[in-house]
Amino acid sequence: MLAVADAQKLILTYAQPLAPLQARLDDSALGLLLAEDIASDLDVPPYDKAVMDGYAVCSSDLRGGSAVLTIVEEIVAGRMPQHAVSPGHASRIMTGAPIPGGADAVVKVEQSKVLPDGRVALECPPPQPGTYILQRGREMRSGEPVLASGTVLRPQEIGLLATVGRTAAGAIPRPRVAILPTGDELVDAAQSPGPGQIRNSNGPMLGAQTSRAGGVPCYLGIGRDELESLHALVMDGLKADVLILSGGVSVGKRDLVPEVLHTAGVTAHFHTVDMKPGKPVFFGTREQTLVFGLPGNPVSSLVGFELFVRPALRRLRGMTDPGPRFVEARLVEDYSYRTDRPTYHPARLELTAQGYRVAVVPWFGSPDLRGLLRANAVALLPPGDLIHRAGQAYSVLPFEDPE
Repeated sequence: MLAVADAQKLILTYAQPLAPLQARLDDSALGLLLAEDIASDLDVPPYDKAVMDGYAVCSSDLRGGSAVLTIVEEIVAGRMPQHAVSPGHASRIMTGAPIPGGADAVVKVEQSKVLPDGRVALECPPPQPGTYILQRGREMRSGEPVLASGTVLRPQEIGLLATVGRTAAGAIPRPRVAILPTGDELVDAAQSPGPGQIRNSNGPMLGAQTSRAGGVPCYLGIGRDELESLHALVMDGLKADVLILSGGVSVGKRDLVPEVLHTAGVTAHFHTVDMKPGKPVFFGTREQTLVFGLPGNPVSSLVGFELFVRPALRRLRGMTDPGPRFVEARLVEDYSYRTDRPTYHPARLELTAQGYRVAVVPWFGSPDLRGLLRANAVALLPPGDLIHRAGQAYSVLPFEDPE
């Protein structure tokens, strides 16, 4: 049986970043990786500007800490000054407005008093040249590189791109992920199950995991345990960047997925992994499409996705560190557990002042999806009949990336 780490390495040899596309630089681009270097097309700010409401002055007028000055004009943001400031004069100025010629400092409005004759009295510590002025090009210069290829687009990067006039840029797209739960026993969530039937939880769950991992889920419906109809759905799913099937991947009489994938031209790279839950995990490829077959038990599907599919999606998105991103955490209380394989046990992870702490949560096995409601991670427990002692360190995989 293949070890988990070896399976992960094998998957990543086949997962290559998707070809860049031109992406609109709005909220739909959040989380994408930039695929080109970006330079500024202008100086930012494009002029010396005030960073306080107040008065633009000649600093030499206030060497003694006070002065009474004649007001030349009022300058608001978006309007260019019409007059220069000369000694003995000042311009009323608003935050963000351009500094008029001749002025080299701004005195805050709180340090001013308009006199009955229309002049302004200023009283403040003698300002230095440049006080409350943001110099032209202080943030960036025209032609200066501002973002490098490989940068993850967050709100601040999207805002910066708008600042330099970009409404679109080359970026690696989100992988398209086809999701195909299989089994004659499955019915949609809106239906009432009949005898021997259960509702399909894996389809919605895997779709949500795909979205959380940065992919675009495409639900294909429920695949029935019949070769011809299952084959048609698989062929449709192979048009995506990734195809995930759940159920039907073991060796039972009605486990048709391996046969259907073989017929569809999928090359199998492994079919079992030394882990619990989720030993019968399938991974294969057809041309550039990655194919994952996850066990039908929901916890097995969830864990298999986090260990194998999520890192693959990260690599397709261009990330150089695809994970999985384990953290080291110390057990908060003793826990006895017997297992014959490395076990990814549902757990509750918390970050404290002393570091990460983890507590395993009650769980009766791979069908127990409700048991995961209290979990935000899985803790890796080694095989054996062991008492895991409080204070021992364990590798823990969070469902959400740690900050």
